[in-house]
Amino acid sequence: MFASLIRRKPVADPAQMENALESTTFSLTTAVPRPPERRADERLTPLLRIAKIKSNAGEQLMRIRNVSAGGLMAECSHLLEVGEAVKVEFSSQLIPSSIVWIRDGLIGVKFDQNLDLGELLAGRKPRHGFRTRPPRLEVNCKASVQVGKMYYTVDVQDISLAGLKVEPIDERCLDQKVVVVVESLRPIRGEVRWYSNRTAGILFDKPLAFEELAEWVGKRLELASLKAAYKRG
Repeated sequence: MFASLIRRKPVADPAQMENALESTTFSLTTAVPRPPERRADERLTPLLRIAKIKSNAGEQLMRIRNVSAGGLMAECSHLLEVGEAVKVEFSSQLIPSSIVWIRDGLIGVKFDQNLDLGELLAGRKPRHGFRTRPPRLEVNCKASVQVGKMYYTVDVQDISLAGLKVEPIDERCLDQKVVVVVESLRPIRGEVRWYSNRTAGILFDKPLAFEELAEWVGKRLELASLKAAYKRG
């Protein structure tokens, strides 16, 4: 009888179990999350939450692995210094923080004040009819935008995994398919989704990988740091 009961016991769907793991972990403690003893399975990283961190060097993306009321642990391509003051943009909030540890491409960030995680999570729920927008990085670089047989040289105002904002560009480009070439990035296909006062928003046909954009931003931050050090010297 027990054997039949065991056989009839419903088995959890492996896909559901995997999906349950493919997200940032939230902890109700106030301690800053610590680095793991071994790296997590690479299959789990693509769906972790993406946030923005600001330092004196500039802005960059980070992929959050664990969040508590007191801080977070995240992957960061351009490593910061322990003790450095930063600001974390997470769930549309700008949170003053500091770096408390660094290990193997991971950083530990301590919030200056403990957060209400319930409010933070509630803030991440998209309103009806709206999608959560990926964090955008303010950049200052040139790009080439191809629209049919026309080419525009534009300034990039900001960029995210999903798209970018450029200027100047013509209104006739609205709703047109484009190919964008940003400095040091591969050509990216997309579409001009909105236009206002010679400024346009381009949505990529396929979002950039976190690693690709993070590496690009990291190289720009390193170059900026070298230039600043050269001027001081």
